[in-house]
Amino acid sequence: MKSRAKFLVGGLLILAAVVYLIASSAGASAEYFMSVETVLARQDELVGKKLRVSGAVIGDTIQYDPETLTLSFTVAHVPDSNAEIEAQGGLAKVLHEAVNDPHRARLKVVYQGVKPDLLTNEAQAIMTGSLGQDGVFYATELLLKCPTRYEEALPEQAQGR
Repeated sequence: MKSRAKFLVGGLLILAAVVYLIASSAGASAEYFMSVETVLARQDELVGKKLRVSGAVIGDTIQYDPETLTLSFTVAHVPDSNAEIEAQGGLAKVLHEAVNDPHRARLKVVYQGVKPDLLTNEAQAIMTGSLGQDGVFYATELLLKCPTRYEEALPEQAQGR
């Protein structure tokens, strides 16, 4: 009987640990992306806080120093709702319009690290980092989505070639 109780207690401890890990990881991944407009509108309250921001890379603002691995660029506002992006004609169109509209909200980004190959004009940048007192977003993680890079291959894929 004692061995059965030990087995039951051990099983419950393992189950509790698994439930805790699932709950804690679900909360961490539930972060959403803030738009550039939202960050700028709430700038005073967001300074120094960990954020995830999404924007369209403006190609002619990209500057990279390979000696210090310092990368800086500017992103333009894109909607943070997938439904709104689809309603405006898809991601490629939204990114193109965002980069070419001088009246869109813009945010300067500084990142320490190797320059990613996908960092090009009209790429969607998804950045994790914090907003500095100077209004610059200091990214610690940089992910890029470049829909125009794959546009030519899409029709062939759809036709089964």
